Amino acid sequence: METVGEAVAEAILSLLACALLGALALIAYLSWSFSPPLTLAGAGLLALALSHGARSTFRGPGKGRGRRGLAAVTSFAFLLTAATAVFLMFYATGCGCL
Repeated sequence: METVGEAVAEAILSLLACALLGALALIAYLSWSFSPPLTLAGAGLLALALSHGARSTFRGPGKGRGRRGLAAVTSFAFLLTAATAVFLMFYATGCGCL
């Protein structure tokens, strides 16, 4: 019975990963078809925010200070993006839906 539950959970996670990958591809396609310059500008801003979050995450706050404001937001966005990438790496690699 345990292997049936694991197989069902694996199928659900794979389906979720395929749906997420498809949604990301659709968002990229629709934004590119709407305005390529705005898509590139948005990708640049996203890359800048994620690099700031990575720097804030791995550098750490100064002495006696916690992460506040922009550093906290970009650190959270970086960690969420990294977790999504790991999830997609494990579950969407065998996705035959695209």
